[in-house]
Amino acid sequence: MKIRRRPPNPAVNVDTVRYQVAFPNDEPQNILEKIVWQKEKEVDRQREKLPFLQLGKQVKDNAPPIRDFLGALHNGKLNPALIAEVKKASPSKGVIREDFDPVALAKTYEEAGASCLSVLTDVEFFQGSFENLGLARNAVNLPLLCKEFIIYPYQIYQARLVGADAILLIVAILNDQDLNYFVKIVNSLGMTPLVEVHTLEELDRALNIDGIRLIGINNRNLEDFSVNVQTTADLIAQRQEQFDQKEITIVSESGLHTPADLKVVQEAGANAVLIGESLLVQPDPKRAIESLYNR
Repeated sequence: MKIRRRPPNPAVNVDTVRYQVAFPNDEPQNILEKIVWQKEKEVDRQREKLPFLQLGKQVKDNAPPIRDFLGALHNGKLNPALIAEVKKASPSKGVIREDFDPVALAKTYEEAGASCLSVLTDVEFFQGSFENLGLARNAVNLPLLCKEFIIYPYQIYQARLVGADAILLIVAILNDQDLNYFVKIVNSLGMTPLVEVHTLEELDRALNIDGIRLIGINNRNLEDFSVNVQTTADLIAQRQEQFDQKEITIVSESGLHTPADLKVVQEAGANAVLIGESLLVQPDPKRAIESLYNR
């Protein structure tokens, strides 16, 4: 699956007539591409308000200390370690939690034994924000993952400024050059890159990049949004030797709703799970975690 970047659509002036030039396939072909194209426009506007050099200086002067994301997963209270998600909505389901309160959720997840938190920061499609990440950071002592559609270094620095300890990098939306560059930036800032793959081809691309110690396997098919937890097991089985050689920590993501689902991915070799929706739809997320882990 190849996600295209937004094609140019410049205005052309001919004498006194001004018109837009149409390009073939100038509409996004799927939801992920739609999100990426929207993200390009968002970051352009943000750069106008706060230039990158100023943002970098703010990070250097004001960013809070790093918390050890990978270490927290290795020393988790639950097995597999839990990355619990702070998310209000999704493009496919709409609003997931009407009484969404990022601070209350963060505290509940910490009390329930989560090792880390994942905070959605996309505004347009997930009703998230960098503000929510900052609020969660101040509410708990857990390391935080910024779950964003990263296509520019600018976004990495935005996340670090408000307290992110890890950054999601989605292989499907990045070429090899950008992926390699972004991994180096994340590591240079002291954060942990969580590199997300959906297919064997994407996994092989990730395994060829230096500096990756944490790989997320998303069980969701990005073309039709179907979910199959066997995806984690299949990909691990096909590249187990490489995972062992590189000492990769594996996170299984999406579609984990029952203790049986956790058993499938844990027995396959996943060290951690990232879970959001199945916790957020329950009135009491803490009890949902206890039920999921048979506690």
